[in-house]
Amino acid sequence: MEAAIRRGAQVIGRRYTTAAASTSIGSLRYSTVPASSRFTIVEVGPRDGLQNEKTIVATGDKVALIEKLVGCGLKNVEATSFVSPKWVPQMGDNSQVMQQLSRKNGVHYPVLVPNIEGLKNALAVGVTDIAIFAAASEQFSKKNVNCTIEESLKRFEKVTNEGVKLGLNIRGYVSCVLGCPYEGKIPSSNVIKVTTRLLEMGCSEISLGDTIGVGTPGSMSRLLDDLLTTVPVEKIAVHCHDTYGQALANVLAAIEKGVRTADSSVAGLGGCPYARGASGNLATEDLVYMLNGLGFNTGVDLDKLLEVSAWVSQLLNREVGSKVGRALLCKKA
Repeated sequence: MEAAIRRGAQVIGRRYTTAAASTSIGSLRYSTVPASSRFTIVEVGPRDGLQNEKTIVATGDKVALIEKLVGCGLKNVEATSFVSPKWVPQMGDNSQVMQQLSRKNGVHYPVLVPNIEGLKNALAVGVTDIAIFAAASEQFSKKNVNCTIEESLKRFEKVTNEGVKLGLNIRGYVSCVLGCPYEGKIPSSNVIKVTTRLLEMGCSEISLGDTIGVGTPGSMSRLLDDLLTTVPVEKIAVHCHDTYGQALANVLAAIEKGVRTADSSVAGLGGCPYARGASGNLATEDLVYMLNGLGFNTGVDLDKLLEVSAWVSQLLNREVGSKVGRALLCKKA
């Protein structure tokens, strides 16, 4: 089982890591991925960012948003979700979005797939990248997908079995890794168990979600210390909500542990339904600004990204949700 998960990682002590030296950035030390300072950003605005919007966004505007984000240099843009429109009306035009999208070589357009029916619908419009989602909290799993964690994993196994057979890129999400609105603090053993199962099922990467944004750099560091004794760091991404203003700090804590992929949402789109009035997703502009300052190569043009942030904020009739966006757009005004 461990051999299947490691896939080339080597064991140093009890922690899996890639064979690489470490480098100093500023006054801190970060272990680096081999021969590269590249950091991967997974843009989730078009799906996770828009799905809670009460006013339905036009299909053409969704397609334009995705294409504008790709134009900024983003290579991983989560496009939509193949869930039932009964549960997420905003994603009801999933097939139309994928059909109208001008897909570029070298860019990944993952879509969320909750079950085998969703997978069939996604395959019908040429999807090659999919994502599945589980939770580290039993109560959250029951509230979110109406079944236990184990039942959800068995459901997703049907999806991954077919996906592996077809050669799809499969990403896994684990919700509530640092806290649950129903159970409170989540033991790291829960996260390790679900993460390991998803990797065994064929996921190439697991995104750890601080779904309600209660995590701190301390709790993120402790979770990763425990998790990375079992899972290679290159298989891990982080998805940090900014409900309590901790998202950037939590990403930085993950970077210190060797993580080199994080999710974010342009203009900070998206919210946490369990903390009314609080901000939700980490804004991509804020993440890019921090990573630029640390010397990482993201491939993202921050100026172009700011233009997209202003455009989508105007489209949704709201202020730009990122601090960097508000600061730099004011200077340009």
